[in-house]
Amino acid sequence: MRGASADAFAVLTEALGRAVDGGADAARVADDLFGVADVLRREPSLRRTATDASISPGAKADLVRQIFGAQLDAASLDIVATAAGRRWAATRDLGDALEQLGVIAVVRSAEQAGQADALEDELFGFGRLVAENPELRDTLSDPARSREDKRALVHGLLDGKVTPATARLAEQSLASTHRTVALAVENYQKVAADHRSRLVATVRVARGLDDQEVQRLQGALARQYGRPVHLNVVVDPDVMGGVKVEIGDDVIDGTVASRLDDARRRLAG
Repeated sequence: MRGASADAFAVLTEALGRAVDGGADAARVADDLFGVADVLRREPSLRRTATDASISPGAKADLVRQIFGAQLDAASLDIVATAAGRRWAATRDLGDALEQLGVIAVVRSAEQAGQADALEDELFGFGRLVAENPELRDTLSDPARSREDKRALVHGLLDGKVTPATARLAEQSLASTHRTVALAVENYQKVAADHRSRLVATVRVARGLDDQEVQRLQGALARQYGRPVHLNVVVDPDVMGGVKVEIGDDVIDGTVASRLDDARRRLAG
């Protein structure tokens, strides 16, 4: 989101923070915001009205209060009314912003439960599960299957194995406008990391890292980038040895395979 939409999102993010800090149930707010985002995407006339710059902010806020007032928590309703009263660069940005705010609310609920680190790890694991299993990926993206059917499949895979926050975001990925479930989950990971002012590093190694190795690598990366870093560790036999780290567009490749490839190129050249 850019321009007016980015400004509106910043205002709403602050409003969400104040609501949760003031005692609002973050998980309930997340469900409410996801629900309103879904309605806006299904009802183009409502979406156009709620983002029409020619209608006064007060009138739009009153409209959404009339429509959603009986269904939403008071804190959620205030956020949605504030959203309708803001200017948006594109009509779809309103629904997208509410979904992103819902993700932040889920992260806040995980923080309240002391499960924020687990949420980030589990989201990464679920994303890899979907990306690496073509049958599962195709099933979750099949337009012929109902959302209820897909939701049941996701809960069958995750219930009892992940935190409630992870299960909620995995379910929401089915309703997202992202092209695939894997892309939606990847976006949710980024939102969670941004909210917690952290960078996310994907670390590829030949074997798992113990706690001390994780802490040393996190410390080294944090010193290099000036921010805390969350590690998503991938065990990849092709690495052979060493470590490959990916942070955004940066790649730090210290693997044996990389050094062998470099040696081959030098011998060939």
